[in-house]
Amino acid sequence: MTVVIATGVLLASPRLAKSTLWRATITPLASIIGSGFLVLGPILEVSFGLFAPLVMLALTAVAYAFGAAIRYNIRRMDMGQARSLVVERIEKAASVVLAFAYVISVAYYLNLFGSFGVSLTSLDSANDARVLTTAVFAVIFFVGWTKGFAALERMEQVSVGLKLTIIAGLLFGLAVHFAETVRSDGILLNPAQVSGWSALTLVFGLIVTVQGFETSRYLGDTYDAKTRIRSMKLAQIVSAVIYVVYIVLLVYAFVPGTIELDETAIIGMMQIVAPILPVLLVAAALSAQFSAAVADTSGSGGLIAEISGNRVSPRLAYTLLVAVGVTLTWSFNIFEIISYASRAFAAYYALQAMIAAITAYAERRHGAASAFAALACLGIGIALFGQPVE
Repeated sequence: MTVVIATGVLLASPRLAKSTLWRATITPLASIIGSGFLVLGPILEVSFGLFAPLVMLALTAVAYAFGAAIRYNIRRMDMGQARSLVVERIEKAASVVLAFAYVISVAYYLNLFGSFGVSLTSLDSANDARVLTTAVFAVIFFVGWTKGFAALERMEQVSVGLKLTIIAGLLFGLAVHFAETVRSDGILLNPAQVSGWSALTLVFGLIVTVQGFETSRYLGDTYDAKTRIRSMKLAQIVSAVIYVVYIVLLVYAFVPGTIELDETAIIGMMQIVAPILPVLLVAAALSAQFSAAVADTSGSGGLIAEISGNRVSPRLAYTLLVAVGVTLTWSFNIFEIISYASRAFAAYYALQAMIAAITAYAERRHGAASAFAALACLGIGIALFGQPVE
């Protein structure tokens, strides 16, 4: 608890709050280590065992590569270069795909909200979680239709700080548990449960857990291109370090069969580490998932209105989003929704990589163009073949 409080004091310090780079970093950082942090650890621990840290490194490396393509596009846009008709059309297609990805991600966030919301109660069942998720969808629909999200969006800054402080406490608790386990039993090398093509497609289906860096692309009204590029890099590097340390501490200090894999498995694991951590995790999950859902609902509504030339109003877009989200909630489990969200974001990243490849080729930077083209192909592969945890 001391670590949580100390981290909270640090994050609330005026010096940090006044830093332009830190403020620009907060949005992508919070998105990257939001929902994924809650579900990724148990998935990798159960599925990949002792190889989980390597899988985590691969996920963050792929995300950083996609981030490089987006950063390249940000830099070229800032230079005011004329864009070809092909690039403009791909950019519009990317906006459509991103709006669709937001719709699925809202379902992902709110299904996690529902699962964590009932996890420490007597109503801890899949149907009860879906009922709670549906109720929150109704709240978001009502607020979006009647008043807009300005008031709810103020939760973002608070939830970001809460999430980061609780993650700091979780990592400290895991470090202590790891040290005690190694001292008494040695490092636990758990075998992988998946391999080959199944392992690769499972990793493809987890891209959404390291997604969020692309938000820097859309902060142009607040920050210049140089700041957005630096903030995206910083957010990706910091989140990669946090994720890899987290996975190492988690994977090598828990006996196989300790947990049953579900969306709230992290709670059971943290009960072993420290009794206070499950309560803190649930608090972080509820605030983080709700604020993230509000942000993506607002973003999706704005994008759909822009793409349609305002023929579809944001309010109608919210209606469609809620309808799709509730359908997903009652039709699929959380791991399937994660996979669909990953594939949607991978399609968006593929289109951004295509734009970067075309631009680099036009500038006769053939090496960069080839790298971006290969990245676009990888994004298409992820979109086509990503699979959920079984």
